[in-house]
Formats: sequence, C-alpha cells, structure tokens
Amino acid sequence: MNTESDIPKDSAIVEVDENEQALVESDLQQRSLTEEPLSEELQQETVALIEAIKRKAQAESQKVGEFSREQYLEAMRTAREEIESRDLFDPDRIAESIQIMTEEVEKNWEGLVQEVTDFGDRLNDAAQAAWEKLTEPRPR
Repeated sequence: MNTESDIPKDSAIVEVDENEQALVESDLQQRSLTEEPLSEELQQETVALIEAIKRKAQAESQKVGEFSREQYLEAMRTAREEIESRDLFDPDRIAESIQIMTEEVEKNWEGLVQEVTDFGDRLNDAAQAAWEKLTEPRPR
C-alpha cells in the first residue's frame, strides 16, 4: 500500500485542501464526544490517506482515459488505412449511378408533367361541359 512518502509531492494531482482537513477534523470532533480524542499524528495520517486515495483514483482514471484515447486513435488509423487500401469509390460506377439516377428523374418528371397535363385537360373538359350546360337554352 502506498503511503504519502512513496508518492512524490510534485507528481501529486491533488493537494490537501481545506475541505479534506475540515472533514477529518469534523469526524474527529464527533468521535471525541463519545470516545478518546485522536492524536495529531493520527489526524495527519488520516488526511494523508484521503490524499493518497484521491491521487490514486485520479491517476487510474487518467490512465483509463489515455488507454481509451489510444485505442480510439488506433481504431481510427486502422479504419482510415482500410478505406484507403480498398477501391470503395470507383469513379466509373459513380458516373454510371448518376446517369441512372438522372434518367429516372427525367422519366418521373415526364410522367408527372403528363399526369398534370391530363388532369388539366380533364378540368378544362369538365369546365367546358358545365359552361355548355349552364348556357344552353331551356326548352319552354
């Protein structure tokens, strides 16, 4: 188990802050009401233990982050190399696909124009028939 002396201060991610110290002192004050008060040395060791736990947890999470980042970068490199090594985008096939799509669009457009024209003709015929019916003389 690491102690404070095993971990150099300059590599420590966190320093003892006032909250940690206050937490230990608060806990010790509550203990002192029901039990024998703890020594100053014991208080310092408790604070040091909390520091060491925090540093270790932060160091481990940093290692995990670096490992995950390295794996991600390696996966991206591998995917890029795989894509570059394959002929996924054949220019001739792309041009052929665009030509087929253009023909389909033109055919669909022509069909749509024909349907609209037929509908317009039918509306015109209906309007003409209605006009003739409305304007024809009535037998008396």
